Amino acid sequence: MKKLQILGSGCPKCQALAQNTEAAAKALGIPYKLEKVTEVSAIMGFGVLSTPALVVDGMVKSQGRLLTPDQIRPLLG
Repeated sequence: MKKLQILGSGCPKCQALAQNTEAAAKALGIPYKLEKVTEVSAIMGFGVLSTPALVVDGMVKSQGRLLTPDQIRPLLG
């Protein structure tokens, strides 16, 4: 099961990234667990300086950008 994390304050871009990430995972048919990380200290623990950020299985895949489902799919593989 993939562990997907969205790092951010809960702003509209963070919410959109969460929706796009779920859409990409569902399109690929992979089992996943999505977690939204909003605490600043936890976000900084990943070394992320700009949000929203996407973390897949503990590795930061994107930060500071709102990715589309098409852009996210290759990052989940």
